[in-house]
Amino acid sequence: MAETKATTTLPDPPTTPEDAPSTTPPNAPEATGYGRVFAVREFRAVFAAHAFSLLGLVVSELALSVLVYDLTGSPLMSALTFALGFLPYLVGGTLLAGAADRFPARRVLVVCDLVCAGCVAVMVVPGAPIAVLLAMRCALAVVSPLFQGARTATLTDVLGDGDLFVLGRSLLRIVSQGALLAGFGLGGVLLTVVSPRGALLITVCTFLTSAALLRFGTRRRPARARHEGALVRDSLRGTRRILADRRVRALLLLFWVPPMFAVAPEALAAPYADGLGVGSAGLGLLMCALPVGTIAGELYAGSRLRPATRTRIALPLVCVTLLPYVGYVLRPDLGWSLALLLLAGTGSAYSLGLDQWFVRAVPEELRGRAMTLNTAGLMTVQGVGMALSGVAAEFAGVRATVVGAGVLGTVCCVLLAVEARRTEGSATPVAEGPGTERRDGADQHMTGG
Repeated sequence: MAETKATTTLPDPPTTPEDAPSTTPPNAPEATGYGRVFAVREFRAVFAAHAFSLLGLVVSELALSVLVYDLTGSPLMSALTFALGFLPYLVGGTLLAGAADRFPARRVLVVCDLVCAGCVAVMVVPGAPIAVLLAMRCALAVVSPLFQGARTATLTDVLGDGDLFVLGRSLLRIVSQGALLAGFGLGGVLLTVVSPRGALLITVCTFLTSAALLRFGTRRRPARARHEGALVRDSLRGTRRILADRRVRALLLLFWVPPMFAVAPEALAAPYADGLGVGSAGLGLLMCALPVGTIAGELYAGSRLRPATRTRIALPLVCVTLLPYVGYVLRPDLGWSLALLLLAGTGSAYSLGLDQWFVRAVPEELRGRAMTLNTAGLMTVQGVGMALSGVAAEFAGVRATVVGAGVLGTVCCVLLAVEARRTEGSATPVAEGPGTERRDGADQHMTGG
């Protein structure tokens, strides 16, 4: 899969308003809002591909779970299909991470989408054994961190490593949270119209659509790093280099630790709703509150706050984002529980500040690997957090477990914030003035291929 950069440089493409460099005067206030991101043609393709790919993944999870239950009649086997969405992330995120940098990003993204489409297509085959269905589910989870890491690294090529990258990354997260709210509902409605295998066939089309958008909607760029031996060995070597950097390690932990504790109310929503006596409607509201708060917080921070402000409040915000969970000690009713979860969700806006620091702390030749490792770690710790919450609730009860997650999580976040502050001097500063987003050379020169 080696690919070399073409030696012939084509003439500059015609300049369009959306590709033109910023003409903001040096003394003008920093622009805010997401509109600038959608003005970039390539980002629109990446955004649309993300929506289609995510839709396919969410619907395939639900349809496969229903299909496995129909075939086995076992709730355990049905639940296992969801668990398999977490466990293999660490495998793909560590053993395959090197592919995000050693091959051209567009090729990695398209191949990952095609692999996902192929895995789901196997699920559609009538008579496929349960073991094959679960194996294909594992394969999807192995490929996902590589795809997401390569896509995030591609955003730096498309949008630069400044504020446009932060806003683009935020939009992709918002779509992911929105999928939690709408994806399963859409999948449920879909399954009332078509069979589980019919729904899976539709997801094959969504993955293929994502692959086409990425192939024809983004530019070809060379690989960030050269081949250095076997892929697995190269991936592990890159992971060691990333984790050896104190600054990068602190930022990764800030990405991972808060979500590990934040999932406690979600993992325990069913028994908590049962204790309140609010039924399935209350359970649905409890499951939706945290994602709604997260979307609201990110939208406000991205559209109303200036880049410097988002960076300044990142560490204070991460220190308090889990504090609302302590309010569960007061035995809140459904209304107050929803308010606490919404408030905790809004605190997730700290991630916009972390995104800026992280992308500038990682060397460009390791950027794809670092983003892949970040994704794999995030999914893994959330799975671990859900499991630990269940174990703790068995001994301490649901309410005490949520309160404990708030207290212990806040302590961990404060310690990590102190570490991140101490390592600020080790980050390589990047000079950037207002209105001067750095863009890669592909915006001026297109290479062949």
